[in-house]
Amino acid sequence: MTAVKFRDMKFGVTRVNMREGQNGIRYMMADQALAPYAERMTDRLVHWAKEKPEQTLFARRVKNADGTSGDWQHISFSQALDSARHIAQGLINRGLNADRPVVILSENDLEHALMALGCMVAGVPYCPASPAYSTISQDYDKLRHILSTLTPGLVFAADAARYGKAIQTAVASDVEVVLTHGTAEGHTNTSFADLLATPITSAVDAAMQATGPDTIAKFLFTSGSTKMPKAVMNTNRMWCANQQQMCQSMPLLAEQPPVLIDWLPWNHTFGGNHNFGMVIYNGGTLYIDDGKPTPALIQETLRNLREIAPTVYFNVPTGFEAIANAMQTDDVLRKNLLSRVNMFFYAGAAMAQPIWDSLYASQEREVGERIAMTTGLGMTESGPFALFVTNPHVKTADLGVPTPGLEIKLIPDGDKIEIRYKGPNITPGYWRAPEETRDHFDEEGFFCTGDAVKWIDESDVHQGLRFDGRIAEDFKLATGTFVSVGPLRAKVIGAGAPYIQDVVVTGLNRKEVGAMIFPTAAVRGLSGLSANASMADVLASAPVVAHFQGVLNHLAETATGSASRIARAVLLSEPPSIDKGEVTDKGSINQRAVLKHRDALVQAMHEGTAPNILLPQ
Repeated sequence: MTAVKFRDMKFGVTRVNMREGQNGIRYMMADQALAPYAERMTDRLVHWAKEKPEQTLFARRVKNADGTSGDWQHISFSQALDSARHIAQGLINRGLNADRPVVILSENDLEHALMALGCMVAGVPYCPASPAYSTISQDYDKLRHILSTLTPGLVFAADAARYGKAIQTAVASDVEVVLTHGTAEGHTNTSFADLLATPITSAVDAAMQATGPDTIAKFLFTSGSTKMPKAVMNTNRMWCANQQQMCQSMPLLAEQPPVLIDWLPWNHTFGGNHNFGMVIYNGGTLYIDDGKPTPALIQETLRNLREIAPTVYFNVPTGFEAIANAMQTDDVLRKNLLSRVNMFFYAGAAMAQPIWDSLYASQEREVGERIAMTTGLGMTESGPFALFVTNPHVKTADLGVPTPGLEIKLIPDGDKIEIRYKGPNITPGYWRAPEETRDHFDEEGFFCTGDAVKWIDESDVHQGLRFDGRIAEDFKLATGTFVSVGPLRAKVIGAGAPYIQDVVVTGLNRKEVGAMIFPTAAVRGLSGLSANASMADVLASAPVVAHFQGVLNHLAETATGSASRIARAVLLSEPPSIDKGEVTDKGSINQRAVLKHRDALVQAMHEGTAPNILLPQ
């Protein structure tokens, strides 16, 4: 049998050091130390502005008046630094600080990027709030929560037409609003252009030098999957240490300036810290992708990937699925995307095996080798980068080993193992929430993640760990049998691909496991009904019912016991609600919230009175 060939990519950490604690607790670290890192992110911005001033740092397609997008608008390192200094002076003039920070209401765009850099130069923390809290939410409760927690001295918004209602409803009238386009009624307004024109004084350099490792660079809110979002303090130390950790785990970042084409939102730690920080720290380029892995916007992503050849590429499984499908027939996309990419990276959810197989088939067809599909584990509180895989032979749920400088603590919890973190990339805590902060650190100073892991191969710890769900999601059946929700959810999603978006597992204190299934938009094509048919009619159509019946039958046949057997299921026509907390702004399902708000349906499903219940045959 011919060995699988992968494009050359060095994995920085392949071995670990272990030590044993009491009561079965184990500690793990990479076998290499963390190298020195910058004191502040602006040090790297200044460095690259001197070393290669004309290189593009950020680029985004120009938005035309008719809503289409045109050519790329570029901002070089020197332009970015100069603009940041002007903005910083404006923030200094206003007396802003950690108690009166900047809140950003905007999608990823060039003005957002420059505002963030200006805050970093001035030493004024900023917070990119999830656009969904302003544009999708109907009650603005989470936006109000962010504003009341941070008490901003200035709010920046991209567009009054898009964010004006949220500003008028949730932002206090005495808070200044800076807008790229338009004005907000009832507030003191400043145009972004005027802020950008602020004359620079010596105060800017003094302010930047006054910042240091412990300076809060930004606030990032958690996804709010269990309660209202918490404001995670992101210091310069945390951010810079994490970037150096990434360079050591993924050496290609330092060997070749990374070129990204990326849509991941900057209000989330992966897009806003991992990727945004990556290009600043390593002298790379970020092309802002206005596409998204949705039926309405994926074509923009594909257009960009036909034109921009990334060196590394990040996406979520649904995004990779769309790209895999397109590459089967799109020669230009396949050729350009695969021309110089050294690594793919997925996160956010499990990726079904058919997606991997399709990607590998296109890669071998085009370039005669595979591109490593990598992944890891992290969270907002860890910067986010914490664990990374050790070789290209990655399987779904593999996480790998800790990055240099991070110590992990593995604590037995029933038949689960909880993972905890300690290192320079870990947040000092939650802003204005001392009790929450105290509750999330144990007696040894390790951050309690709530994530469960297991060994890839317990006889070889150097292979690292696999994801094993969330400790809090798991439950017991009435029989006392323990149900591991995370792996079971991934199994159901994989079996039903590409027609299952997410699954909520039910059965607490009952005799059997159930599943509430959120379908993808692809079920419309499966149904054969017209495009304007209701989702309820689509889900009740014979082809859709037959497909999911087959999925349920397959899952029953492959189950190993009551804890892994889906004994009943319902298809949900109503999508998860962001206002009810059923889904986070990054798209992650909140199992607890769905169970709470749809308790009547859960009861009816298990009692057999709900309509259209599917049972294994």
